[in-house]
Amino acid sequence: MKKLILVLGGFVGTMLSAVALEIHFPPETGAFKQAVGAELANGQCLVCHSVEYVTTQPKMPRPFWKASVVKMQQKYGAAIPDSQVEALADYLATNYGVSTNQSTATTPPTSPTPPSSTTPQGSSDGPALATRLGCFGCHNPTTKIIGPAYHDIAVKYKSDPEAAGKIEDQIHKGGSGKWGPMIMPPFPQVNAQETRTLTDWILGLK
Repeated sequence: MKKLILVLGGFVGTMLSAVALEIHFPPETGAFKQAVGAELANGQCLVCHSVEYVTTQPKMPRPFWKASVVKMQQKYGAAIPDSQVEALADYLATNYGVSTNQSTATTPPTSPTPPSSTTPQGSSDGPALATRLGCFGCHNPTTKIIGPAYHDIAVKYKSDPEAAGKIEDQIHKGGSGKWGPMIMPPFPQVNAQETRTLTDWILGLK
């Protein structure tokens, strides 16, 4: 029976060789645990992996997670800045490593706090902030990657008096459906001033 199926499959494949095959994967519906560094994991890791790729890994110590981040960066070409490697390793080890997943864990849970770096003050700082938060893994100012181009977002909302509020809400809560099935993970750690900086910069690209 297996041979028959293979033969028929080969025959059908030959007959339909000119027909394009379209495969639809289910949309990503998960997001990383909300804690310090989650914005980096959402921005960098979800470009290529589902959340389950991390949650199903062995519950290993920090050296394992740092080695994984470095491997993704150096071997597979992930656009992770060197300055974010340690922070990503800290986040993954703290939230998915042995220190928080064993019954004997003694590490207290980490509560979300704003990034410690200086908060940008103007829309001209939008690109730097987007880089720090890993936004450019899914977005580009002028070209669609995984998510829409920022210019396209600005054009869509250019006549909407509630544009700023809608974009800020999308940044904090994430979601999908506005631009296709791909989910945008939530970024609640981004504070109000940073959110406005990103929003002003995006809307200024129209």
